[in-house]
Amino acid sequence: MRLASEGLGDEKEALFWRKLEDGRVECLLCPHGCRIAEGKRGICRAREARAGRLIAATYGLVSSVAMDPIEKKPLYHFFPGSSILSLGSMGCNLACAFCQNWSISQGAPPMEPLGPRRAAEEALARGSIGIAYTYNEPLIWFEFVMEAAQEARERGLKNVLVTNGFVNPEPFSQLLPRIDALNIDIKSMDDGFYRDLCKGELAPVLAATQKAKEMAHVEVTNLVIPGKNDSDDNFERLGRWMAGNLGEDAPLHLSAYFPSYKLDVEPTPPAVLRRAQGIAKGHLEHVYLGNVGGPGSDTFCGSCGAAVVKRRGYSIDAAGMNPDGTCASCGAGNGIRTS
Repeated sequence: MRLASEGLGDEKEALFWRKLEDGRVECLLCPHGCRIAEGKRGICRAREARAGRLIAATYGLVSSVAMDPIEKKPLYHFFPGSSILSLGSMGCNLACAFCQNWSISQGAPPMEPLGPRRAAEEALARGSIGIAYTYNEPLIWFEFVMEAAQEARERGLKNVLVTNGFVNPEPFSQLLPRIDALNIDIKSMDDGFYRDLCKGELAPVLAATQKAKEMAHVEVTNLVIPGKNDSDDNFERLGRWMAGNLGEDAPLHLSAYFPSYKLDVEPTPPAVLRRAQGIAKGHLEHVYLGNVGGPGSDTFCGSCGAAVVKRRGYSIDAAGMNPDGTCASCGAGNGIRTS
């Protein structure tokens, strides 16, 4: 794959930073506000101080490229049954002890060059609906995502972010006009959980989620970890917050945890997910169960109760959905986007 024409051999200066009087640079992309010494990288490991500038060190470098079902993101109300070119790089601005993709978020995976224009051309050639920026945290890949999203838009393609939402308002506001859909992790409604297990904060994530809803389609994922964020109160607060800030038809994905990275507690029992689903459904119309077999992934109309989309793994039966995403039985919208 030859990409020299896209300038990938040059240093890419990062956006959102400032020089400090002591010679360091301060990154202004996320709430950490890393102050980075020459030759060092910030917490995310994707932004490096070089010669008095902040450099986007992973710009145009990918660790993962795949065509995925849109349901894998997971997005259940955005072009159901479609496939999307999915790209990941390396690094993360959180350090979740339970990370399911820790080998690329916290490790040093092999990387290959892929420029923004080539990414969009590849998505078009593969018949993808667009590009999903995923696998590791895409917001730390900010400059690449901004440019690739613009290239995709110019070709009539969609852009999807699968993100932890830990970002400052100004950069996020600049990116959002180029984004069509997001799946945002709200890991817990307890700030202590974020501080202890993720080395982050809850408030910026909630603010980003609210902002995203103003401009794009939003679905939320909550990875349920036994003994950590599986209290009735957590699910009650999450469901109530989503209904009040995103709308009662905002999809929530409750996913089962399996031991990974630094955390080794028991996998999430299916009964815990079903209990969580029941609590969240007191506020939300569409609450899905992930990483478990059996029922819990079908979409039922919030108005008439008919099955709109049936799912078995990543295969779907959309016989109950009209081409415009409305319910075939009663015509209700259910927040499903198909255009």
